[in-house]
Amino acid sequence: MKKISFWTIFLCFVFVPIGLLILQSFTAPGSLTEPSMNGWTGLFERRRLVEATLTSLVIGAFVVLFNIVIGMSAGKALALYRFQGKDILDTLLLMPILLPLLAITFGVHIAMIRIGLADTAAGVILIHLVPTVPYSIKIFRNGYVSLGGKILEQAEMLGASAGRTFLDIELPLLRAPIQSVVFLTFVISLSQYVITAIIGGGTVVTLAMVYFPFLESANTTLVAAFSLWFALLPLSFYLFAEGLIRLLPYQRRRRRRTHDLFY
Repeated sequence: MKKISFWTIFLCFVFVPIGLLILQSFTAPGSLTEPSMNGWTGLFERRRLVEATLTSLVIGAFVVLFNIVIGMSAGKALALYRFQGKDILDTLLLMPILLPLLAITFGVHIAMIRIGLADTAAGVILIHLVPTVPYSIKIFRNGYVSLGGKILEQAEMLGASAGRTFLDIELPLLRAPIQSVVFLTFVISLSQYVITAIIGGGTVVTLAMVYFPFLESANTTLVAAFSLWFALLPLSFYLFAEGLIRLLPYQRRRRRRTHDLFY
């Protein structure tokens, strides 16, 4: 009964809206029965669409990479080590999501103007770390808590180097947190409009800056097509990142062991 209720709710709130969005993007404005490609034609006629998409992908990729590095380092320290001021540091790392993001952005903008990072992609990447890094640290901290420190100590006692321990133990067992961080941080980065406009100064144009003004458009077909294009970006990036994860050495060794078992 609970499974039926779950799938009913999932169908109503996920599949039905997405299905209607897809249908609307291939029909005339105000109609769900008259076929039309005007939405997608109008979308690809937008001069800055490709440029904004590529910019968003590059910025999102760097944001994800920095989140993984910072999140794993800080999450591991908070989960496995004891040191003075740990609770205070843990609270401070969550402050960016507790304080108004605009207040932080205006303060950071002044500093970026002084050091020459305003109106640059590097400045946008740095400001996108503010709303994403706290989530990454929290996710990786929970991952390392579940992993525990004893398994890492055993590897060290058996003579494994820090790099070997990271590649053969930490990365495989933290695959779920890595997947969560990749998807979550890319979606958050992709959807940032105001802070990107402030730090980028209109020079760095991301997909959000092109997309959000269209929400006031009366052309529902064009809005539907743009919404699907916007939604496909994080999904495509996630699948690409998942493919990279499968190329890691421990994944290849696992596939070879599975092949040997059956053949």
